Amino acid sequence: MAEETIAFQTSEKNGWTLWAVRGRLDRMTAQEAGEKADQVFSAAQKLAVDMSGLEYLSSAGIRVLLRLTKQAQAQGKAFALVAPSGMVKVVLVESRMDMFAAIYASADELPL
Repeated sequence: MAEETIAFQTSEKNGWTLWAVRGRLDRMTAQEAGEKADQVFSAAQKLAVDMSGLEYLSSAGIRVLLRLTKQAQAQGKAFALVAPSGMVKVVLVESRMDMFAAIYASADELPL
C-alpha cells in the first residue's frame, strides 16, 4: 500500500479495551480492519471501538462493526462505539447502528 489509509491502536480504560481506528474504514481497508478486530476482540471482555480518529466510514466498514456487534452478543461480551463525529456519526445514524450497538460521545461515558 503506497499510502496508509487506516491505523489501529489498542489501550485500556476502566476495564474496557479501547480499539482506536484512525483514517478510513472502507472497502479498501475493511478486510484488514476485520482481521485486526478479530485479534483484539478475542482478548477483550469489553470492547469499545474508538472512532474519534475515523474520517470516513462506508458500508463495508458498517459490516465490520455489525459483525463485531453480533459476535459480542453471541459471546456475552460488552461492545460499544465511542466518539464518532462528522460524517462518520451521520453514517452511523443513517444506518441505524444505534439499534445494534451502544454509542457514546466519549470513552469517559463507558459504563464500569
